[in-house]
Amino acid sequence: MRIRWTIPAADDVENIYHYLLNNYPQFAESTVRSIYQQIKKLKMSPNRGRTGHRSGTRELPIPGLPYIVVYAIRPEVIEILHIYHGAQDWR
Repeated sequence: MRIRWTIPAADDVENIYHYLLNNYPQFAESTVRSIYQQIKKLKMSPNRGRTGHRSGTRELPIPGLPYIVVYAIRPEVIEILHIYHGAQDWR
């Protein structure tokens, strides 16, 4: 399966990177790298995440980090919808 990023999800990861770069620069690159690595694993195992709070979505908590990737499994593609910090009120 392919991974397709939505614009909001790409914006989310960019915002995470810039926030960390400004506030915790030592964690910026490794955090974003971990997010990408976990998302990449969805290609081989798209059902890794839990059932999402919104119909038709799944949620992938990032191990060791406070981020949750919201995604949808479509025919032949995994669509990354958003990436949220666990403390955000996003449901």
